[in-house]
Amino acid sequence: MRRFFLKVFLLAALAALAVGAWGLWWVQQPLKLSAPSLDLSIEPGTTPRGIAQAVADAGVDVQPKLLYGWFRLSGQSRQLRAGSYELEPGVTPKILLNVLVRGEEATRSVVLVEGWNFRQVRVALAKADQLKPETAALSDEALMEKLGRPGQHPEGRFFPDTYTYSKNSTDTALLQRAMRAMDRKLAAAWAARASDLPLKSADEALILASIVEKETGKANERAQIASVFINRLRAGMPLQTDPTVIYGLGTRFDGNLRKKDLQTDTPWNTYTRNGLPPTPIAMPGKGALLAAVQPAQGKSLYFVSRGDGTSQFSNSLDEHNNAVNRYQRNRQ
Repeated sequence: MRRFFLKVFLLAALAALAVGAWGLWWVQQPLKLSAPSLDLSIEPGTTPRGIAQAVADAGVDVQPKLLYGWFRLSGQSRQLRAGSYELEPGVTPKILLNVLVRGEEATRSVVLVEGWNFRQVRVALAKADQLKPETAALSDEALMEKLGRPGQHPEGRFFPDTYTYSKNSTDTALLQRAMRAMDRKLAAAWAARASDLPLKSADEALILASIVEKETGKANERAQIASVFINRLRAGMPLQTDPTVIYGLGTRFDGNLRKKDLQTDTPWNTYTRNGLPPTPIAMPGKGALLAAVQPAQGKSLYFVSRGDGTSQFSNSLDEHNNAVNRYQRNRQ
C-alpha cells in the first residue's frame, strides 16, 4: 500500500513538474495574432478575468482561462492597468503581462512648431494619427468655449512642443495640455520680466513674443529684436513689422507682400496702427517669451536682414537706410 501511494505521489510530482515546465515554456512563446497589429483597449475597472477575455476578443489566439491563470500565478493580476495598447508579432504572455503592468500604452506624437499660427495647428491635429477629431467641425470661437476659454482668441494660446498621446485620445485633450503649458510658460516669463517694460499685462508680452518669434529664427537675436520693438513702443512709434501685416491678410496672402498690403488697414497692420496688434500672430516658444520680457539693453529702433539669416541693427533712420542700401539693394 505504501508503495502504491509513493508511486501516486511521484507521478503527481512528475505531472506537476511537467505542467510547470510547460508553463515556463508557454509564457515565453509568441502568441498568434489575427493581424499584423492588434489594438487592445482596456476600460478602467476591468477585472483581470475581463482583461484576459479582452485580449482574446482583440484577436489573440489564446484561451482566456489560461491567460487569466497566468495573470493570477504571476502575483501581479491586481496591477494590470487600463489603457489603449498595441500588440505586435512576437508578443509573449510574459511580455504582455509586463506591458499591462507598466501601462505601456500605444502612443503617437504630434509636433506643434514654434511660429505656427492656429490654422496650421488645426491642420496638424487633423492629420495626426489615431487622434479623435472632436474639434474639427467647430469654429475657433466654439473650440475655445469647449476648452473653457469663451471669448478668448486662440492665436498664440498653445505652447509649441512635441506632444505624445495615447491612441484614440482626443484633440480636445491635447489642446488642453498645450494651453496649460502656455499658461505656465507665460506666467513664468511674466514673473521674470524687467521692471521698466511698456507692457501692461502678460497678454501683451505674449503678443510681443509672437512677433519676435516670427521676425527671427536666431536665438541670439531675439532679445535685440524685442529691444527694437520695446524702444518703438516707448517712443510712440509704429512697430512696422511685416509678419503682423501678413497675419492680418490671412488666407489672402500669396507669399508676396506688396506695398498696397502695407497700406491696407487691418487690426493687425502695424504700419497703419500704433501699438501692439490685438492678438498674438503665432505660437512663441520659450526663447521668444523670455526675450519679450527681458529685452536687450540698447537704443536700436530699426533692423534689416543681412541676407544670411542675421540682422543689422541701427539707432537712427539714416543708419537704417544705409543698411537697407547695403544689404537689400546691394549698394555700397
